[in-house]
Amino acid sequence: MIIFFAVFLVVMWNNLLQQVQSGDRKSLARCISLVENEESGYAEFLESLPVMHTPVIGITGPPGAGKSTLTDALIGLYVQEKKSVAVLCVDPSSPFNMGALLGDRIRMSRWYNEPSVFIRSLATRGSLGGLHPKIIEITDTLKAAGFDYIIVETVGVGQSEIEIAGLADVTAVTIVPEAGDEIQTMKAGIMEIADLFIVNKADRPGADLFVKNLRLMLAPAFNNHKEEIEVVKTTASAQEGIAAVKKAIDKVIAASGKNERRGWLLAEKAYYLLQKERMKDIDKAVLKKQVEEAGNQFNLYSFIKKLQQ
Repeated sequence: MIIFFAVFLVVMWNNLLQQVQSGDRKSLARCISLVENEESGYAEFLESLPVMHTPVIGITGPPGAGKSTLTDALIGLYVQEKKSVAVLCVDPSSPFNMGALLGDRIRMSRWYNEPSVFIRSLATRGSLGGLHPKIIEITDTLKAAGFDYIIVETVGVGQSEIEIAGLADVTAVTIVPEAGDEIQTMKAGIMEIADLFIVNKADRPGADLFVKNLRLMLAPAFNNHKEEIEVVKTTASAQEGIAAVKKAIDKVIAASGKNERRGWLLAEKAYYLLQKERMKDIDKAVLKKQVEEAGNQFNLYSFIKKLQQ
């Protein structure tokens, strides 16, 4: 019976992979759900994925900067060029069921019936970094589907929420003209992760002065960047400046070599998976009982040493 179930799982995952590679969007959605929930056989499925080099575009920035509207506009340009695009929208988790709130899907509703566009909302599930805990696995699954581009929109960005830099080939940081104080707050993280700055809602007062000051702040003389980071003005709600954003993204993709930051993220992911695998036989309830039995004579470090023996 066990052998039969194992064979069934192998056949099921192989069939799903074939369907995903053939463009079946329902099978792709099912694969993402199975991987997300760590269903039986998902690890072997991930090992069987072909190596693909689909460009990954990361859209990040403070909440309210217009990331979803900008993403929606970019999708429109790719569709016009007959390109296929997959979008991962990482939403804040619900405090009750840890699911996604699906706010981004509302702004992109016009693409529901477009065959060349696939949109999936994911919850952070409490993960730090503004991303989903299985974002690498899900992105690799999307690559197997043969999309021309993958866009990942994060929850937001701060000094700690910068993991998108390790995942994406291009990291576009979206901000608004009123973000002067926020830039100072986030400077340590943002200046290192951004390949491109997008000043959205540029029709607001003070936008030109903000862009001028931002460019001065980004000058190579004041930062560790070898080249100046491009700053593009947009008004995404009016479809203004989107072509310039796409041109800047294509320029970064064309010039990008090895993404060293992605190596760090993958190293962290490998460390996490190894840690999880080695800890799988340790039950917290059993640990708690052993700690309580030790009473007032409990020594944490001696306790750990015994477990390691």
